[in-house]
Parts: sequence; C-alpha cells; structure tokens
Amino acid sequence: MRQALDRLYNFSGALAAASLCLICILVCIQVFFNLLTRTGLFGINLTVPSYADFAGYLLAAASFLALAYTLTRGGHIRVTLLTGLMGRRTSLAFEILALAFCAACAAAASWYVALLAHESWEFGDVSSGIVVIPLFIPQLAVLGGLVIFTIALVDLLARTVRTGRTVIEDNSSE
Repeated sequence: MRQALDRLYNFSGALAAASLCLICILVCIQVFFNLLTRTGLFGINLTVPSYADFAGYLLAAASFLALAYTLTRGGHIRVTLLTGLMGRRTSLAFEILALAFCAACAAAASWYVALLAHESWEFGDVSSGIVVIPLFIPQLAVLGGLVIFTIALVDLLARTVRTGRTVIEDNSSE
C-alpha cells in the first residue's frame, strides 16, 4: 500500500510538472508569434487562440496536482515556532490536530469542487474564450489534485498516529 500511495503522489507531481511545461511551451509559442507579427512579413496577426485561458487552466491543474507531492516531500511551509517550544507529546498532539483539521478541510473542498464540476457538466457550462472548453474538464484536474491531497493528509495523519512521531520532514532549510 505504501508503494501505491507514493506512486500516486509522484504521478500527481509529474502531472503538475507537465502542466507547467505545457504553460511554458504555450507562452513561448505565443511570444514567437508576437515577434513574427511585429516583423510584418505575413501581413496578419498570429496568435494561439485562447492561450491565456489554456495557461490559466493548466496553472490551476499544476497548483492543485502539486499539493500532495509537495506535502509528502516536506515542501509546504510549516510554522514550528510554537511547536518547537512545546514538549514532545504536546507537539505531537498539535501535529495530529493540524493534520486532522487539514484533512477535513481538504475533504470538504473536494466535495464542493466535485459538486461544482458536476453542475458545470450538467448545465453544459463552457469557457467564454475563442476556443470553447467545457468547464468541467479543468475543474476535474482541480478535483483530482484535491482528492489526492486529501488522501495524502489522511495517510500522514494515520502514519503520525501509528508511529507516535512527526513523519513530515522539514526541507525548508535545504
């Protein structure tokens, strides 16, 4: 089970990285088109239709798909000023409470994004750009990221309770 979860977090991180690469490619193509248009060689304006919409959807996907990967690698900001002053047991209790609260919030967010995506699909909501995109498609990427993040939080909560110690390593000093 541990390997399957780690593969899920890595896959989610890889999708986030791919989304960022696609944004870079898309923006580079548009910049190239802008340069060609400025030369006036073609006599027309070259553009990638709805490239700003696509970049925005990819950014949302990258942001949410990266949550679980970043959490499990200790990349999220952790405020340890208060817990550093506490004893080991009190600090562990705060860690467990924080993970439980975050897992509940992530689960609630997942539920409401699922409702939003279902509503967008049911009513046929589409983007308003040149290229019409059904809005449930980018919402599914956000939902996937939130669900995987929720799984990661529950996983870390269970491991913390089972081992009796903090399992998230702080990598901010590296």
